[in-house]
Amino acid sequence: MVCRMAIPLYSVLFLRDGIFDKLPFHTVNYINGNAPDVGSECERYAALLKKYPTDIVCMGIGENGHIAFNDPHVADFQDPKLVKIVDLDLACRQQQVNDGCFPQLNKVPTHAITLTVPALMEGKYIYCIVPGKNKANAVYNTLFQQVSEACPASCLRKHSSAILFLDAESSAFVEY
Repeated sequence: MVCRMAIPLYSVLFLRDGIFDKLPFHTVNYINGNAPDVGSECERYAALLKKYPTDIVCMGIGENGHIAFNDPHVADFQDPKLVKIVDLDLACRQQQVNDGCFPQLNKVPTHAITLTVPALMEGKYIYCIVPGKNKANAVYNTLFQQVSEACPASCLRKHSSAILFLDAESSAFVEY
């Protein structure tokens, strides 16, 4: 089936080192991108999300407007699944190189396990942190283009408790 999965190690390390190792959490559950049966891993994680509804979603926006690994060509605002395997588009794969997660494009996996858009939107609160000049166009599209799967992050405008944190570079196309 899928031989390599992209679960950005920097995301896991950032969360583990910045939050989960600093406070006494009862449990922390990660997605295992190297699971022998990735379909079962999707089901396992989806079951956890159903059993323990999400209070806070911490996320970013990709250069192509993706959230999690919901690239425009696979994003589905009505997806019946909570976790699924997706194929990554070229822009998303290139971003993994740009962000220093992989040394070159041919090393970036072509598929990933992701929480779907509905799974992310089920969080009571969404905190979306988007730094950097490479995200400026995606931020503009998120805020000002039609809410659609063409810019998956645009769905944040439909959430009652989503907060977007931008820096000067990522907000370069936004007029205040």
